[in-house]
Amino acid sequence: MAGEADFIAALRHIANDPMARGLADDAAVLGDLVLTHDMIVEGVHFLRDDPPADVAWKLVAVNLSDLAGKGAWPIAVLLGYTLAGDPAWDEAFLAGLSDVLARFGVALAGGDTVAVPAGTPRTLGLTAIGRAPAGHTPARAGASPGDMVFVAGTIGDAGAGLAIARGHVHGPTALLDAYRRPVPLLDVGRALAPHVTAMMDVSDGLLIDASRLAEASGISLEIDLDRVPLSPALIEHLGDDRDARLRAAVAGDDYALLFTASGTSEVRLLGICEPFRVRLTRIGSAASGAGLTLCDRDGTVPLPGRLGYEHGTDG
Repeated sequence: MAGEADFIAALRHIANDPMARGLADDAAVLGDLVLTHDMIVEGVHFLRDDPPADVAWKLVAVNLSDLAGKGAWPIAVLLGYTLAGDPAWDEAFLAGLSDVLARFGVALAGGDTVAVPAGTPRTLGLTAIGRAPAGHTPARAGASPGDMVFVAGTIGDAGAGLAIARGHVHGPTALLDAYRRPVPLLDVGRALAPHVTAMMDVSDGLLIDASRLAEASGISLEIDLDRVPLSPALIEHLGDDRDARLRAAVAGDDYALLFTASGTSEVRLLGICEPFRVRLTRIGSAASGAGLTLCDRDGTVPLPGRLGYEHGTDG
């Protein structure tokens, strides 16, 4: 097996219960319950010198973002924690965990711990349980030719923040915070869910996640690179040319929402998001066929060789 996609494809022969949605989604759905599990690994999803409280925030936030993509509201989490022989790190992590759970009103319901030799890279896991109205739990599948494609939130901030955290460049605190403390769009996801045909969060990069939505729905997506929403901080930091926009579109850890809609006006969708002060941008359209195409003001944009982050293929 070459990587993550091959492994998940093999798992589909085992995960044949309808709640698993064919492993083509970000979560399992059982009645009105939505369940998701994400892990974050030191050196892969966070840096060894990232503040432990920020690591706790990120662990919870990335799981809650999966629930946001399903229009679900979180009710509880289960924690899987690695004890790596550093009590001070553990204490700081627990303080951060308490803060983030209180911030989003989520209960810690249990979990598991395991001790590893000191210095071993930490592997942390979280299972998040949410509730969504029956019949309003959108999947990646469901988009149809003619649908509009939207992003709620902005793209590329966290990728720039990671470069800042690594010390590669200097940059604004807002971008560093986007990498270390992403904010799941729970209110927005819940409000949008009844009006979308397909929805997911953007975690591995806009382009690779858009390609996954297209594959799950059996359609093609055309994205206008000029319309991909960049924050003012990112534009000031990286610029606004094609290269900067492509870098943003393949960066991970944004936790914006990507969705398609039909039969609902763009103005109405803007009105739904307005109370939450979250930017909503129409970035393209769905068509028959398969795959992903890019364009900008100068015409067709060749797809980059790397669409985003995929485990087993990235160093």
